[in-house]
Amino acid sequence: MRTDAQRNRAKVLAAAEVVLARDGTAGSMRAVAQEAGVGLGTIYRHFPTQEALYQAIVSERTRDLIDEAEPLMSATDSAAAFFDFFARIIKHSAEKKALYEVIRAAGLDPTVDMDHVVRDMRNAIEKLLTRAQEAGTIRQSLRIPEVFALMTATARGAESDSWNDELRSRTLAVIFDGMRQV
Repeated sequence: MRTDAQRNRAKVLAAAEVVLARDGTAGSMRAVAQEAGVGLGTIYRHFPTQEALYQAIVSERTRDLIDEAEPLMSATDSAAAFFDFFARIIKHSAEKKALYEVIRAAGLDPTVDMDHVVRDMRNAIEKLLTRAQEAGTIRQSLRIPEVFALMTATARGAESDSWNDELRSRTLAVIFDGMRQV
């Protein structure tokens, strides 16, 4: 993709998040174009439908999160890197709660055609977990299904309005203590 096309795509995604947060799924593609400062044709070249645009937002935000795992792969303290990434996922989930609720309320599945993104996320988590286990800091018995179960449950809890930053941090500390090698 050309540099200007990439830049326009990024502007459209950022604008779509703003419009979706402000107007819900009633927000039009025209409103997204105005917010992004691009023509309507630019949006439709990248995203033929609103559903494709919403799915791209979810995919892009998840990709950004996966990219954050890369520098953690070489961190000296592998357990801290694993816990840091786990915490980032939970924080991201809590911050994007409104976006996902709007998309789901419209009857859309934000994860359609995201198998490759889910696979990449799983690989990033698994690499961080394996490094920490090899260092002897995380329980050897901990496997990816348990990690995902804990992440899913914690993310759902963190998405609730009653979880502030302090409660999220304390809850993660308890989970992380349970994951440590004793």
